[in-house]
Amino acid sequence: MRAVILERQGEPLKTTTLPDPEPGPDQLRLKIGACAVCRTDLHLRDHEIEATKLPVVLGHQIVGTTDDGRRVGVPWLGWTDGTCKFCTSHRENLCLNARFTGRDIDGGYAELTVADERYCLPLPDDLTDEQAAPLLCGGLIGYRSLKLAGDGQRLGLYGFGSAAHMICQAAVYQGREVYAFTRPNDERTQAFAREQGAIWAGGSDEQPPELLDAAIIFASAGELVPQALKTLDRDGTVVCAGIHMTDIPSFPYDDLYWEHKIRSVANLTRQDGYEWLALAREIPIRTSITNYPLEEAEQALADLRAGRFEGTAVIVP
Repeated sequence: MRAVILERQGEPLKTTTLPDPEPGPDQLRLKIGACAVCRTDLHLRDHEIEATKLPVVLGHQIVGTTDDGRRVGVPWLGWTDGTCKFCTSHRENLCLNARFTGRDIDGGYAELTVADERYCLPLPDDLTDEQAAPLLCGGLIGYRSLKLAGDGQRLGLYGFGSAAHMICQAAVYQGREVYAFTRPNDERTQAFAREQGAIWAGGSDEQPPELLDAAIIFASAGELVPQALKTLDRDGTVVCAGIHMTDIPSFPYDDLYWEHKIRSVANLTRQDGYEWLALAREIPIRTSITNYPLEEAEQALADLRAGRFEGTAVIVP
């Protein structure tokens, strides 16, 4: 099969040919129709987080078809032991021995893959492969972040990319007001945010016109945490939604006072997946995508790094 692999972190991806994967016990073999690009792929490629195996096939937002014709989605969480204290208390996202697609398990930058059947999610029929793929991490982690942000009316989104453009639609559907924060002077992305339903869009260095009940930070810039704290109303929450973030600068305790909270999001559960895919179909979520052929996966990561597209890049084998 054709595949693109990460041989060494910090170096460009390499196009190659690999043996067709054979499914083991409780695994499905999938013919890949699309795999969305996630910033975690970029963190792995740029060596901002550690790879656990090299070479590795990146990609964890996989839409594929089984040998018997079923269409499923494969997310970041690819395997859990089912026995640790977290798995047995409905917190499999924190499993002590979890394995993750596209890091510990070869992922979707290829023509074929194998996946644990337990972690293959059924997909709605009314979305193309390319439209469905971004729902499987940007949307799914975004949905978990939205739940952890609470039920407040005024929601801030920092970093308006793949996840934010879907979660903005979901929050508006829920009747919330969305305030979008982008890089300063990024008028193109601010206009994109307003198209997705944000009532206000400005730079991350700006104060919104209203205090916020919660803010979700999708960008990996730690300096946004103190900035987001300053936008909160009393009892507000800052949710850090990424797997990697640069160091958070110190800030005065006054900015944390009034029962402000800072929390992270770690991975996902299958229940998150079922809930999110049902909600995405109900809304319905419309993903903004830019397609790349498999051989241009490195270019897709470069364009993500540079912010050259709105929404989500999708690899199509």
